[in-house]
Amino acid sequence: MLPHAQSVPVVSVNPPDLPSPAARALAEALHAALADTWAAVDAPGPLDAAPPATDYRAAPVPDDLRAGRAELIVEASDLPALRAALNSGADAVVIDFDDTFAPTPANVAAAWAALPEWLAADVPLLARPRALYAPQPGLSFAGQPARGALCDLAALLTARPGRVPHLYLPKLESIAQARAWATALRVAESHLGLKPGTLRVCLQIETLPGLLHMDALLAELREWAFGLNAGRWDYVFSLVKTTGATRTMPVPPRAGLGMDVDAMQAYAQALVDVCRARGAQAVGGTAAVSPDPLDPTPALDAVRADKAREAAQGFQGAWAGLPGLLDAVREGLATPAPTRAPTTPVTRERVLALPNPGPLPAAEVQDTLGLALDVFGAWFAGRGVITRNGRIEDTATAELARALLWQWVRVGAPLDNGSVFNRTAYRTLRRALRPDDTPEARLLDHVVLADAAPAYVPLEAHRLTLTPTGPA
Repeated sequence: MLPHAQSVPVVSVNPPDLPSPAARALAEALHAALADTWAAVDAPGPLDAAPPATDYRAAPVPDDLRAGRAELIVEASDLPALRAALNSGADAVVIDFDDTFAPTPANVAAAWAALPEWLAADVPLLARPRALYAPQPGLSFAGQPARGALCDLAALLTARPGRVPHLYLPKLESIAQARAWATALRVAESHLGLKPGTLRVCLQIETLPGLLHMDALLAELREWAFGLNAGRWDYVFSLVKTTGATRTMPVPPRAGLGMDVDAMQAYAQALVDVCRARGAQAVGGTAAVSPDPLDPTPALDAVRADKAREAAQGFQGAWAGLPGLLDAVREGLATPAPTRAPTTPVTRERVLALPNPGPLPAAEVQDTLGLALDVFGAWFAGRGVITRNGRIEDTATAELARALLWQWVRVGAPLDNGSVFNRTAYRTLRRALRPDDTPEARLLDHVVLADAAPAYVPLEAHRLTLTPTGPA
């Protein structure tokens, strides 16, 4: 566990500017094109049944993204890790402005400044800009606050003329969001003089509304979209926050939400089914363990087994969180586990049917709370990813942790020590781990004790003027 984070300043100073006149010009064009769409984009994704999409085919898979590949994800401002990743032997490198990224002014400026070096590398490259909801403090266009996603996109596409990365589009929830990305891609291609359809994107299916509408989302972006990616922890977070208020029993802890649970198998099956129907590529989840240097075999074997399961389902690529996991990811994808063809159709009821965990282990509840505090504390200090108890943790797993805590408090989850996890129990446990005045405690209290689960922690931190600023 990380040591207790110190209180950090919460007022941003010296906000970053875009790295070049070309980037600013493209960002202005993108914000102008989307200026009237933000109300629809920011609306929660619908949970109604999506109408069938018209017949279509996904965009071709880029030639440099071969099946069976292990992609190494790197936080966008971690320059030593980025340079190591480019020489790691990864089949592709993903530079991340989303879940592993703490958007301090210094981190944003460093990440944007590093893009020319990154784009010069002779390695297949992808990038994940921030989600559409995320603001970019300190910047505005035509009187409206800037969006981090559009600023990242402008920086990425102008950093090195003649080289544009492929893109992962995160947190998609609605047709309005897919259309906003389609507009942004179309405007960017026109602005840069690129042939229509030059850019290639993979849609991340990491929300419940996104899962229910993924065929329609892929249809909206079919000119550019070559695949769908299963972001499992983000997806479980969305499932909990979206349906938690209607559940009378506690949701299982993270250990009880693995891919062996039928609801999660249905999630993966539904994604692969759409990819097969539309000629798209299915990309699996992240191997996010940190093996024990003295005995790495158990962790690596678990990675191989997980990727063999994904390969058997029909996934053709996956992510690694560390260079040392690349071989295990590849080996698992190359040796799919024996499987039978699915016989149970994917239904809404099956997707929502999480098991009743019974009394929750008190130790696991405490660990869940500690995880959220540790990640939030690191995030405020400018670190978007940490290693904790043998796992790589980031905003996605912290979002899941806080959603679980919110749902458990809401239903008064019984614990295995005979107590009940209610608001009073939460506050007592949280105060044992962090003082009230730390930013991570203030943020966690806000999202756990809310009547309705807030959408995203970075947005709530911004609303509370709790802004990650990095070291004082």
